[in-house]
Amino acid sequence: MMRISILLAILILMHLAAAGQKSTVRAEVSGIVLDSVSKKPLRTASVSLLTQRDSAYVSANVTDGDGKFRLKNVSAGSYRLLTTFIGYRNKSAFFEITGSNPVSLDTLWMTEQGTDLQEVVIKQEAPPVSIKGDTVQFNADAFKTEPNAQLEELLKKLPGVEVSRDGEIKSNGQAVRRVYVDGKPFFGDDPKMATRNLPADIVDKVQVYDQSSDQSQFSGIDDGDRERTINITIKKDKGKGYFGQNAISAGRDTETNVMRYQGKLSLNRFNNRNGGPGRQISLVGQANNLNQQNFSLGNGNLPGGGMGGQMFIGQSGSFGNENAQSSANITEVRAGGGNYRAEGKKVRYGKRAEISASYFANQAITTTDQKNRREYILPGQSFFTDQANSNRNEAFNQRFNGRFEFQLDSLTSIRLTPNISWQNVRYNSNLSNHSYSTDGDSLNAGETHYRLTGNGLNGYNNLIFMRKFGKLGRTLSANLNTILSNGRNTGYNQSRNVFYDSLGLEKIGNEIDQQNRQNSFSVQNNLSFSFTEPLSFRQKLEVRYAWLNNQNRQSRYVFDKNEETNSYSFPDSMLTNRFAGTFVAHKAGAALQTQRLRFSYTLGFDLQSSLQVSDNLSEGSRIDKQYFHWLPNALFSYTFSGNRRARLQYRTRIAPPSVTQLQPVIDNTNPLDVKNGNPGLRPEYYNTLTLTYNSSKNSGERSLFVFANLNQSNSRINDASSISAEGARFSKPINTQGFLALNSFVSWSKHIPALKFSLSLHTQVNMSAGQGLINNLKNEAKTTLLGQGIRIQSAFDGNVDYGFGARLNYQQAKYSLLPQQNAQYWSQYLTADLHWRLPFNFVLSTDLTYTGNTGRTAGFNQKFTLWNVALSRQFLKGKQGEIRINVFDILNQNRSLSRNMTETYVEDLQSVVLRRYFLVSFVYNLRKFGI
Repeated sequence: MMRISILLAILILMHLAAAGQKSTVRAEVSGIVLDSVSKKPLRTASVSLLTQRDSAYVSANVTDGDGKFRLKNVSAGSYRLLTTFIGYRNKSAFFEITGSNPVSLDTLWMTEQGTDLQEVVIKQEAPPVSIKGDTVQFNADAFKTEPNAQLEELLKKLPGVEVSRDGEIKSNGQAVRRVYVDGKPFFGDDPKMATRNLPADIVDKVQVYDQSSDQSQFSGIDDGDRERTINITIKKDKGKGYFGQNAISAGRDTETNVMRYQGKLSLNRFNNRNGGPGRQISLVGQANNLNQQNFSLGNGNLPGGGMGGQMFIGQSGSFGNENAQSSANITEVRAGGGNYRAEGKKVRYGKRAEISASYFANQAITTTDQKNRREYILPGQSFFTDQANSNRNEAFNQRFNGRFEFQLDSLTSIRLTPNISWQNVRYNSNLSNHSYSTDGDSLNAGETHYRLTGNGLNGYNNLIFMRKFGKLGRTLSANLNTILSNGRNTGYNQSRNVFYDSLGLEKIGNEIDQQNRQNSFSVQNNLSFSFTEPLSFRQKLEVRYAWLNNQNRQSRYVFDKNEETNSYSFPDSMLTNRFAGTFVAHKAGAALQTQRLRFSYTLGFDLQSSLQVSDNLSEGSRIDKQYFHWLPNALFSYTFSGNRRARLQYRTRIAPPSVTQLQPVIDNTNPLDVKNGNPGLRPEYYNTLTLTYNSSKNSGERSLFVFANLNQSNSRINDASSISAEGARFSKPINTQGFLALNSFVSWSKHIPALKFSLSLHTQVNMSAGQGLINNLKNEAKTTLLGQGIRIQSAFDGNVDYGFGARLNYQQAKYSLLPQQNAQYWSQYLTADLHWRLPFNFVLSTDLTYTGNTGRTAGFNQKFTLWNVALSRQFLKGKQGEIRINVFDILNQNRSLSRNMTETYVEDLQSVVLRRYFLVSFVYNLRKFGI
C-alpha cells in the first residue's frame, strides 16, 4: 500500500511541476444581464466562464430573478464570459484577474435575434452543458482532450459518464446500450465501434438521453421501454473530408518471449450536407494479440457445450468503471468491416430516403487458464472443490446491420431494420477437479476433456409502419419484430472420475467417452398495433394489441463409443431427446396519458392470455398450460425548478422459460455437475418499481443522479440441487417464491474551477434475496453489496491531464441452511492516470491500477498493481505522426481475481492473464477536411 501511495504522490507532483508556479489568488466575479430594449433582467440566462486562450470550460452559473450572477473562487488568469439565452444573440465579455479583489463586470446587454438574415449571419455559441427535457447536451469544445484522442477519451471528461478499461460506458450508473452518429447507428448497435474508432476532435455535441422504442417515439405514449443512448453530432467544418487513425506495433512478452503485435486501420470519408448527412463511408480493421478489441465480441447462439455455468443470486462484485482488472483470458483478434450511410433521392413528398448498412467480420482466438476453489454449503456437511480449467475457443463471426427509412406520402412512412449474424466455433477444454471434506479427506477426483465444433445463425428484423392523420395527435402504427436463431454443434466428451469412501479408498470409478450432437432452432414473431387519439389538449388515449408467437425446437443425440470399430455408434437413450416448445400470447390494453406544465403521468393496463406447450417428441408426451395475467403499469414524472427531474415507474412483465430450461434431457458435459430440464416450469411474473432523479445546477457544474430499481417475483426460475456425499451435483430448474432484488446507484459530481478538476462520488447499494432447494431442503440466500467510489478528473490545459479514482466494496452472503458458512469480504481499488506533454513534442502517458482483496479463501487474498507507461514523440504537420514505446505491466504483477456467490457454494477464481510486455508503435492520424 505504501508503494501505491508513493506512486500516486509522484503523479500529482508531476502535474504540479508541469503546471508551474501558479498563483493561489482567488476572486469573485459578478454581473447582471439585461434586455437591451426593455431594460428588464433576463432570468435563468446561462453564464459560462471560459479561458481566453482556448475557450476551455472553467465553470458556469445561471442568473437569478434579478438577472444577477456570481462566480466564486476564480483563480488568476485571462477569461472570457459567455452569456447565452434562448431567442437572444450570445454576449461575450473579456477580463483578467490579477488579485483577490472582487470583479464586477459591466452590465451585459443582450439583443434579441434579428430576422433579416440577408444582412447579417448570426453564429450562436453553445454553452458547455445544456438540458432540454430528458436530454443532457455537452458542447465538446468545452471539454478539451489530448491531440489525436479518440471519442472514448472525450466521454471520460463528461460529468456523470464513466468508461471502463474494456470500453463499457455508463452514464450515471446505467449502461449505455447504443451510440449514434448524427442520430443514426454506426456499425449497428455496437457502442465500441463509434467510441474506439472515431476521433474526438470531429465531435460538436454529445447528447445523453434514454431512448424509447420506435413505436413509442411515434405515438407519443411512453411505454417505459428505454435504453440509455449517446448521440454524437459532427462539426460542420469536419463533416466533409477524410480522417482516421492507423497504427502498427510490434514487441515481445518478457516472460514467455512470445511476440506481441497490433495493427489498426481506420479510414472515414464523410461528405455531409448542410443540416444533415449526405454520405458517410467508414472502413475499419484490427489485428492483435493484446486483449484489445475496438468492437464487442459475439459468440452466437450455439446450443449446449462447454462446462456449463452457474446461476447467480445477486451481483458478482463488480462496481462502476473502476473495476479495471484485466480480462480473465488472452484473446487474439483479426477483424474488419465497412459502414455506409447515405441519403437517397428526394421522394415525391420532399423527404429524402435514408439508407444505412454495415458489414463486420472478426476472428477471435481466446485462451483461458483458470483455477478456482469452491466451498459448497450443504445441510449436514461442507466440502471444498479445487478445479483447474484450460480451454481454447476459436470463433469466426460475421454480422450485417441495416436501417432503411422511406416516406410513402406526407403522412405515412415505414422503417426497416434488419440484422443478421453468422458464427463458426471450435472449442477445446481440459478440466481437472478434486473434492475433499473440511478434514482433508478426498471425496472425488477426475478429469474431463471436451471438444466441440459448431455453427450458428442469428437474425433480427424490425418493420414499423407509421401513419399520421389530419387531426394532430391521432396516429396508427404497426410494428413487427422477428427473431430467428439456428445453431448446431458436435461435441466429444471424454472423462474419468473416481469416488472415495470414508477410509479414502476408491469406491466407484466412472469413465465416459461420448459424442453428442445438438441442434436448436427458434423463431419469434411479435406483432403490435397502437392507435392514439387526443382527448383534449392535455390528454391522449392509446389503445393497443400485441400478438407473440415463439416456436422452439431442440434436439440432443448422444452416442457411446464402440471400441471395436473406434466409432461412436451406440445410441444412449437416457441422454437423447427431441423437444419442441411453444409460447403464444395475446395481449390487449389501453393507456391514458395526461400532461401538465410541470408533471405528466400515464396509467395503463394489459390483459394477457398465454399458451405454453412443452412437447417431448421422443416420448410422445405433451404438456399444455394456459395462463391469464393482469399487467398494470404506471408512469409519473415531475420537473422541478432549476433543472431537477424525478421519474417513478411501475411495470409488470412476463418472462417465459427457455427451451433449454424446459427440455427434459440430462446434460452430462461435466459429469460432476449434471443438469436436467423441467417441462413443468411456469412463466416468471415480475413486479418492477424504478425511481430516477436527476439534478443539474449551474449549467452542469454540479449534478446529482439517483437510480433505484426494485424487482419482485413469486415465480422466479431457480435451481433445485441434489449433492451426494461424494460431491457430485445434479440440478434442474424450478419456480421459487420470495425473490426480491434492489439495485441502487447515486452519482454526485462537481466541477471545481479553483483546482481545475471535476470531482465525482459514486455510491452503490445492491441487495437480493432468493430461494432454492438443496437436497429437498429450502435454502434462502441473501446477498449484499455496498460500494463507495471517488473520481477526480482534471481539465486538460494543453500540457497536463490527470485522473485519480478509488473504490471500496463490501460484500456478504447469508444462507438459512448453514449460517456458519456465511461469507463477507472487502475489495479495494485505486486507479491513476497521467498525460504530460513534454518539450520537443515528447508525450508521457502512464496509468496504474491497484487491487486488494481480504476475507477470501487461502491463496485468493492477493494485492497487486498494474502499471503501464508510454513515451511517444509526435511529428509531421499537425502532429499527425507519432512514434511510441509502450511498456505494459512494468511491475509484472498483473492478475485476475473474482468471487462468485450462489445458493450452493462460494467460489474464488483466478485466471492467467497478460503479463509484462513492451511495444514499439508507429501511429498516423489522417486529417484532411474540406475536400
